[in-house]
Amino acid sequence: MPYTYESYDAVVIGAGHAGCEAALATARLGLKTLIFTVSVDSIAMMPCNPNVGGSSKGHLVREIDALGGEMGKNIDRTFIQTKMLNMSKGPAVHSLRAQADKKNYSNSMRRVLENTDNLTIKQGEVAQVLVEDGKVAGVKTTSDAIYPCNVVIMCTGTYLKARCIYGDVSQYTGPNGLSAANSLSQSLLDLGIELRRFKTGTPARVDKRTIDFSKMEEQKGDENIVPFSFTNTPEELEREQVSCWLTYTNEETHEIIRENIDRSPMYSGNIKGTGPRYCPSIEDKVVRFADKKRHQVFLEPEGLYTNEMYIGGMSSSLPEDVQYRMYHTVPGLEHAAIVRNAYAIEYDCINPLQLKASLEFKNISGFFSAGQANGSSGYEEAAAQGIIAGINAARKFLGKEPVVLDRSQAYIGVLIDDLVTKGTNEPYRMMTSRAEYRLLLRQDNADMRLTGIGHEIGLIDDERYEKLLEKERLIEEEVDRMKKTTVGARAEVQELLAKYESTPLQSGTTLAELLKRPELSYEIIKDIDKDRKELPEDVKEQVNIELKYEGYIKRQLRQVEQYKKLENKKIPEDIDYDDVYSLRKEAVQKLKELRPASVGQASRISGVSPADISVLLVYLESYRRSRER
Repeated sequence: MPYTYESYDAVVIGAGHAGCEAALATARLGLKTLIFTVSVDSIAMMPCNPNVGGSSKGHLVREIDALGGEMGKNIDRTFIQTKMLNMSKGPAVHSLRAQADKKNYSNSMRRVLENTDNLTIKQGEVAQVLVEDGKVAGVKTTSDAIYPCNVVIMCTGTYLKARCIYGDVSQYTGPNGLSAANSLSQSLLDLGIELRRFKTGTPARVDKRTIDFSKMEEQKGDENIVPFSFTNTPEELEREQVSCWLTYTNEETHEIIRENIDRSPMYSGNIKGTGPRYCPSIEDKVVRFADKKRHQVFLEPEGLYTNEMYIGGMSSSLPEDVQYRMYHTVPGLEHAAIVRNAYAIEYDCINPLQLKASLEFKNISGFFSAGQANGSSGYEEAAAQGIIAGINAARKFLGKEPVVLDRSQAYIGVLIDDLVTKGTNEPYRMMTSRAEYRLLLRQDNADMRLTGIGHEIGLIDDERYEKLLEKERLIEEEVDRMKKTTVGARAEVQELLAKYESTPLQSGTTLAELLKRPELSYEIIKDIDKDRKELPEDVKEQVNIELKYEGYIKRQLRQVEQYKKLENKKIPEDIDYDDVYSLRKEAVQKLKELRPASVGQASRISGVSPADISVLLVYLESYRRSRER
C-alpha cells in the first residue's frame, strides 16, 4: 500500500556523474534535496574507462569546475596519472586527461555528498514520477513510498531496463552486475515521453601480474601537473604517477574476430540498441575499417587498490571463448588472465528533442533530465548536463529564469544545444570539432568565461571570484605593457632570434609583435624583456595565447557577434507557425515540434532552411510591431 514519506524540494534519480553534480547544485543553492541510487556503494562509479577528461572532454570538466561543480576537484584528489593531450597542436585543442583510482574517485565523491548540507542519500529504486496538472508532484519507489517534491531530475544513466550481453549470455542487470532499474521506463511512457534503446560497451579487465609489459610502449604522465580545478595549484597535486601502456592488435586478432562475427550479438540481431559511432567495439572496428592492419590498445590501471588493468580500445560483446582467444593474440597479453569479460549494455533513454535548453521537459513543469538518459555518452558529458539541470531545477524552484549557456560561451552550451536542437540517433560524444568557436572556448580560459556566471548563480564564493578579477587585471595590464614596450635591433635581441631560427630585426618592434612569431613564446623572450614582473603561470599562459593568436581571436569574436544577432532574436512561446506565410511544410512541422527559443536555435534545426529563417525573421518583425500598437 502506498504511503507518503518525507517531502523534499528536489529529488534526483541516480547518483552517477550527472546525478552527483545535479544534487550538489540544488543542495548548495539551498534546496532540500534527496538523491536516489540503486546502491550507495556505486555513487560516482566508473563502470567503463578509468579516466576523466581527454579530447574536448577535458574542456567540459574545467567548465564544470568554473561554474562551481565538483568533478574537477574530485579527479584532482584521486588521479594516479595526468597528461595534457594534443600539445603539438594549437591551444584550442589542448585537453587535459587524468587516470583515476576508481574506488578512490567514487569514495571521495561519496564523502562530498554525505557531508553537503541540505542533501540526503537514499538507496532505493524510483518506479514512478508523479505529475499533477502538468507539474511534478513527487516520486514513488518500488516499495510504494511516495516522496512529494517540487522538482525532479532524472539521471538514470545506463540503468533503465538495462541488459548486459556477450555472445549468447544475456543478463538483465546494470553495469558491473548492479541491479537494473526496470520500473521507471513504463512511468515515462505513461507520461507521454518518447524512449529509445541505445547501447554501449566495455572491454575486459586483466590481471596486471600476467601481462608482459616488455612488449608494450610505456606511457608516462606529465612532469608538470595541470590541475583540473582552478582552485588547485600544481604544487598541491604533486605525487608519484602510475604508467599506462600502449600495444596493438594484429592480423591474427582480426582473423579470429572475422571468423566469429556471426556469433557477435551486434551482428546476429540479439542487440537492438544503437551503439556509439565514435567509440566502436573491436569487432565493429575490424568490420568497418577492414583495410587497417592494427588498432591501438591502451592498458590502463583501474587504481592503486587492485591489479586489474583496463584494455582500452577493445570493447566487445563477442562470446567468452572468442574473447579469450582474441585478447591473447595482442602483444603482451599472450598469457593474460581475464578478471572480467567484456560486455555490451543496452538501456532505455529519452529523445532529447523533448527537452528545453534548460534540460526541463517541454510538457512537464519541474521535470528535468541529464546525462546518458538524454542519449549522450561519457562521464564528462553526463556531469556537464547534471550541473546545468541542477542549477535550473533550483532556479525553477526559486522562481528565477533558467541559465542557458550558448555555443559561443562553453562546450557545455554546444553539448546541450546539439542534444535539444539537433537530437541524436546514437550515443552522443563531445568533440572539439563540434564547437564553431573553439579558439575562444579553450580549456585554459574556462574560468574567465564561466566563473562570473557561477558567482552570479551562487555556486562560486566571493573569495574565488575576487581572485579571478585579479587574474584578469594582471593579464590586461601585461598585454597592454607588451604592446607598448619596444625593442631595437641590438645584439642580444639578434642573438636570441638567431638561437630560435627567427628572422633578425631590421628595425625596432614591440614585444607583442615578436610574440606573434610561431617559434617564439612569452617565456623565450624573457631575457630581452628587462621590465618584466614575476607573474603567476596561468597569467603568463593567457598573455602568451592572447597576443600570439590575437588576429584569429578577433576574427572569431566578430563571428560570435553575427551569431548573437540571431541568438538574441527570441521567438514568442505562443507563436503559431501555421500563420507564418511562405514557411515550407517541413519547416512548420519541425518548428511546431521543437518550439525553438530563438531564431538562432531555429536555424540549427534539421529541415529548416536559410529561406525559412528569412521568412521567420520578416514575420517576427511584423509580429513585434503588432504587439507594440
